Amino acid sequence: MAIDKRLRDHGLNSERLLWPTKGPGAFENEVAQMERAVGLTTLEKAVAWAQTKSMWPDTFGLACCAIEMMAIVSARYDIARFGMEAFRASPRQADLLIVSGRVAHKMAAPLRQIYDQMLEPKWVIAMGACASSAGMFNNYTTIQGVDKIVAVDVYVPGCPPRPEALMEGIIRLHERVLAGIPPAYEVRGVAS
Repeated sequence: MAIDKRLRDHGLNSERLLWPTKGPGAFENEVAQMERAVGLTTLEKAVAWAQTKSMWPDTFGLACCAIEMMAIVSARYDIARFGMEAFRASPRQADLLIVSGRVAHKMAAPLRQIYDQMLEPKWVIAMGACASSAGMFNNYTTIQGVDKIVAVDVYVPGCPPRPEALMEGIIRLHERVLAGIPPAYEVRGVAS
C-alpha cells in the first residue's frame, strides 16, 4: 500500500492505484485464461519431453537378463506407453543401450563399437548385477562392470531384475532427461 501511495504521489494515475479494492481487469482475466489453456514452456523442456517420448533401445542381450528385457515389450508390461516398443536392430537408429547380462572380455570391443555408432544424445542402462559389477562372476573372463567400457546413466539392480525393475530404471532415466541432466558420457566421459 505504501508503494501504491508513492506511485500515486509521483503522478501515476492508473485505475489500479486509484481504486485499490478493485480486482484484476477484463484483459488480465483473459490473459490468465489463455495462459491456462495454452501450455507455455521453454525450448529445452520441450526437447527433453520429446526425447523421453521417442527413445529407441538397441537390441543387445547378453545373458539371462535379456529374457527379462524381452518381456517388457509384451502386453503385460507394454513398454509402448513410453514410445519405446521399437527395439532397433541397428545402432545408428538407436539412442538407448540396455546392457543386459554379463560382459565377457571378448564382447567388450563389439559393445564399444555399438556404443560409438549410436546417435547422440545416447543413454545406457546397465541391467542386472553382472552388467553393473560382474555379479557372481569375479574372474578374469568377465569385465567387472560395464562402466569400464561405456558411460552408464542408470543401474538396475537384481539377478536377474524383473521387468518391473527395468521399467523403473527407464522411468528414472526419463526423470533425469526431463530434469535437464546431461547424458553420462558428457558428465563423466567415456572410458577408453
